[in-house]
Amino acid sequence: MTLDGLYVPLITPFEASGEVALDALELLARRLLADGATGLVALGTTGEPGSLTDAEKRAVIEVAARVCRERSAPLVVGAATAGELRRLGGHPEVVAALSVVPPFVRPGEEGVVAHFAHLAELSPVPLVVYDIPYRTGQYLSAGALRRLAAIPGVAGVKSSPGGINDDTIELLADPPRGFAILGGDDPYISPMLALGAHGGVLASALVATADFARLITAWRAGDVSGARALGHRLARLSLRLFTEPNPTVVKAVLHARGAIPTPDVRLPLLAASPAAVAAAIGSS
Repeated sequence: MTLDGLYVPLITPFEASGEVALDALELLARRLLADGATGLVALGTTGEPGSLTDAEKRAVIEVAARVCRERSAPLVVGAATAGELRRLGGHPEVVAALSVVPPFVRPGEEGVVAHFAHLAELSPVPLVVYDIPYRTGQYLSAGALRRLAAIPGVAGVKSSPGGINDDTIELLADPPRGFAILGGDDPYISPMLALGAHGGVLASALVATADFARLITAWRAGDVSGARALGHRLARLSLRLFTEPNPTVVKAVLHARGAIPTPDVRLPLLAASPAAVAAAIGSS
């Protein structure tokens, strides 16, 4: 399995009643794939999984899997526990699980490697390590990421270190064979692609799918001037979409476009401010 290209993490739209708007989710998923997304991510942090019931999570996966099956597109699902991983075995559309580095406990790099080795043994699908140290509290060096890449069943990393640092450059200068490096910090995706990243998992692509797909294609084709200009514009859009906690601004923009029935989020998130929404709409 090769993970590359544009993966778009789905939001979870809500009806005015508070229920998950499954019809809107299905239409959104279809539109993302039609506009150039390689695949979808269900129940990533953009989908507010911590606020969903188990029944709602299953419904979201079912919708995303059905759309991906019809379009022969890959589906990645956020899953961090043994129980969550085991439930993915019944969905052939699910090509990988996006599993975050254990947050808060800061187990050290040795603990992280042991944790993913254990999950890989249990999981029916390959794992993509979600490396986001400013949320987890656990930094991973390039050496640790190489050790993770050597684990059978670990297929890649969603790299979200908050930018591009020495370890990012070291990893991309000599990427492990068969290990997908996917950019996860939206404003930095263009330079990540220029350095050799295989693609991205990008919430900003919910509102500019075709443009982010074109950006990846441009870097692959060696169209430096075109990719650079497009990357600058999309980076500004991403910065505005993330001025307030994700996915609040993204949802408000999608609602303003008529793509979802409400801009609602669930606690502990609060609705985006009108100023943030206006700025994002002006850049989209």
